Amino acid sequence: MNYNNAFFEKAFGRPEQLEVSDIPEFCFCGRSNVGKSTLINKILGRKSIARVSSKPGKTVTVNFYRVDNIRLVDLPGYGYAKVPFSEKDRWSELMEAYFGTERNIRMAFQLIDMRHPASEFDLTMLEFMLHNQIPYTVVLTKSDKLNKSETANRLSLIKAELGVFANNTQIIPFSANKNKDAEILREIIEKSL
Repeated sequence: MNYNNAFFEKAFGRPEQLEVSDIPEFCFCGRSNVGKSTLINKILGRKSIARVSSKPGKTVTVNFYRVDNIRLVDLPGYGYAKVPFSEKDRWSELMEAYFGTERNIRMAFQLIDMRHPASEFDLTMLEFMLHNQIPYTVVLTKSDKLNKSETANRLSLIKAELGVFANNTQIIPFSANKNKDAEILREIIEKSL
């Protein structure tokens, strides 16, 4: 796969705008500000194809990025408290519409900030994917913010926190500063085709 061919394809902010899924999709889920857009940029080898912000809640649409014959899908984050209820409802409807339509989802990457325990929202998302038989990989973002002993400690704790959701899935620490971490995710994508 030639990631140099990647381009922003389209964004949808309302459920009725979502188009039919005609090629394999790899979606990125997680709390607001967990690093979904940064991770997509790293996989695609670009600095700013996906908009990145230090403020949570900036991805408010479902954003599609095309690479050869697949799409990477940046989903709005969940769990951000400083957003009006109407906006939270719209995001929820958009997420439900994305997952509720017939989509060719080959893998969902569930991002969790490695520095913190998995949230109730994270567990709910994993439960949804397990129940709907959507293959998923857990990606622990911001691993570069921890030292080696903290990293080892969080890796041992996360499996207990995730419980049944850690069974039969990969759990991958990810740092935006390490190219090899992006390469691991590219390999997962290519093996899922």
